Amino acid sequence: MELLWFALLLLLAEVVGTVGGFGSSMLVMPIAGWFMPFTEALGLTAVFHVFSNVAKVILFRQGFSWRVFVPMVLPAVGGVYIGARLTGVADESMLTLLLGVLLVMLSGVFLLFPAARVEPTTRNAALGGGISGLVAGLVGTGGAIRGVTLAAFGLERTAFVCTSAWIDLGVDLTRSLVYVQQGFVDARVWTWLPVLAGVSLAGSWAGRALLQRVPQERFRAWVLMLVMVIGLYLVGRQAWPFLVAVI
Repeated sequence: MELLWFALLLLLAEVVGTVGGFGSSMLVMPIAGWFMPFTEALGLTAVFHVFSNVAKVILFRQGFSWRVFVPMVLPAVGGVYIGARLTGVADESMLTLLLGVLLVMLSGVFLLFPAARVEPTTRNAALGGGISGLVAGLVGTGGAIRGVTLAAFGLERTAFVCTSAWIDLGVDLTRSLVYVQQGFVDARVWTWLPVLAGVSLAGSWAGRALLQRVPQERFRAWVLMLVMVIGLYLVGRQAWPFLVAVI
């Protein structure tokens, strides 16, 4: 029964992550945290997202953007390797709170100023890729940072999802290897691999079907609103124990 509920929640997360274009890790990581310890959740999220990105690369293969992928992927992979190695040293709660605040601020700026764009220069792409990779390695969820970057570049929705998936595939393969070496991917995760693969494919397919119904002009706002909700959730999750203690 536990596996059934977990699979249903992962399916929902995968659909939402596909429509949002930034992947499901921002949702899968907290969901996995309900069922297992933090380090095991990191390992499962990374492995699940490898399957998820392979599915998106296949389903959205027509929209790949070399001009964004090339400068983002190497900094992202380098950042996630450093972040994964630092896992266990940095303070998880503080990092999660800072990530939430950053997501709320960035998404808020681009929602308030919808005409704002960030030029897809090599420097900007490398910076966005490096930060998203570092955050992914540290707290398991860097897709929203990459989502804000790609939204700011104003990519067409298919190019957005496909390019993001290719970048994230490199990120998740790298951190999966590191997490396996650190013992975060245990026997339960290996046992669940067929379920993870099936859920990722089904969720990506359903997400693509929904995405085709979203007009291009609304896609950027949809992504930013999802990022805003995730940021508020992360801030609230970290601030709630403190507020309870004060009250």
